[in-house]
Amino acid sequence: MQTSFNKKLLFSLVIVFVLGGTMFAGGPWKDLFDGKTLNGWQQQGGKASYTVEDGQIVGKTVLGTPNSFLCTKQFYTDFILELEFKVDPKLNSGIQIRSNSFPEYNKGRIHGYQIEIDPSDRAWSGGIYEEGRRGWLYPLKDNTDAQKAFKQGQWNKYRIEAIGSTIKTWINDVPASHLYDTLTRTGFIGLQVHGVGKDKNKEGIEVRWRNVRIIDESPASFSRPTPLPVKSMDNQLGSSERGFVFLFDGKTSNGWRGAKLDGFPKTGWVIEDGILTVLESGGGESAAGGDIITIDKYSDFELHLDFKMTPGANSGIKYFVDPAVNKGPGSSIGLEFQILDDQRHKDAKLGSHEGSRALSCLYDLIEADNGSKHPNPIGQWNHATVISKGNHVEHWLNGRKVLEYDRKTPEFRQLVKESKYKKWPGFGEWNQGHILLQDHGNTVSFKNVKIKKLK
Repeated sequence: MQTSFNKKLLFSLVIVFVLGGTMFAGGPWKDLFDGKTLNGWQQQGGKASYTVEDGQIVGKTVLGTPNSFLCTKQFYTDFILELEFKVDPKLNSGIQIRSNSFPEYNKGRIHGYQIEIDPSDRAWSGGIYEEGRRGWLYPLKDNTDAQKAFKQGQWNKYRIEAIGSTIKTWINDVPASHLYDTLTRTGFIGLQVHGVGKDKNKEGIEVRWRNVRIIDESPASFSRPTPLPVKSMDNQLGSSERGFVFLFDGKTSNGWRGAKLDGFPKTGWVIEDGILTVLESGGGESAAGGDIITIDKYSDFELHLDFKMTPGANSGIKYFVDPAVNKGPGSSIGLEFQILDDQRHKDAKLGSHEGSRALSCLYDLIEADNGSKHPNPIGQWNHATVISKGNHVEHWLNGRKVLEYDRKTPEFRQLVKESKYKKWPGFGEWNQGHILLQDHGNTVSFKNVKIKKLK
């Protein structure tokens, strides 16, 4: 009787191990690849070939096509990803994570974090590159252990942890990279076949993937420590960000002054841990420390910055600012990318047009496209972009274009006539002006403030 019971117990344990063995492997793993089909995946970008052979995804190069990506249909935010790959020594490749493709961004070009697959002598496999945007964020030039861990012509294993704003990678269980970056929080996972141009020596060469699995439920519970020091991208430029300069150096107020002062405000603003913060003072417009502006003026430019709101906050990013226009109470005058907690602040429902005072709008003039507007929750960082070239201006929020307009046109002037700015002659039509960060009496933080002059 006891023997029979023990056999049944042993059989049950074997079944549990086989069917639920992923729990014993250190987490609730889910297969992203079923070993037979490409269900759950879709190809984007170029026209490389993706097939399934012997339980493996096989990517083959095709001449004359750009980088190709086999992408998950599902988006992932926080996760742990493991997979194995084998790559031809002549082919560069990579694993996209938190990546996106938007029609308005470079005609849909895939962009986002890429965990490099690099069989060249450089041996940066496991480093972090940002495809289609900033370039190298975490090269492996100083990590010789990870460089040596790559196995040429053999199967290699990656572990990739993307949890919060931190990305950690391992190659064959050797720590490779450890990055802190707040730019992108969610997106698809993609398997890259790099373009090879017209090089016939690289036609039809392969990269293979297998055992692709993910933990996307409570991944922090299964995170591994890494001995690598974290590299922060705060106030750092990627390898492809040529021409950009920081307006805020992360340490000092150099390059800024009060909009109505000769120097930087003595109170109301603090600089700490690479972050510039305007402090709470009761919600008044420029009534405490006051607005701050760049010392330099700008005309054609591409401006980027990260901002973080507290509940109910109101602030703004102004451009083409002339502080001499309004020397009285209130904020200095200029075109404004609105910063607002739409859920808690009444201004979200006000304005010359409904929604024209909500987050990322052209304040009191043009509302943002709600279909493209995807703000991060209050307390998390959002990324704002303003691009001005000639008279054409664009607002972007978290990588999505939310509005565009042309200055100095009859349509623009009509909008001004219907707004609070109608009393200011020539509003929004100055050829150059300062960049302004607004003090509206609520706590709002800024970092990674950088600009590129456009020709």
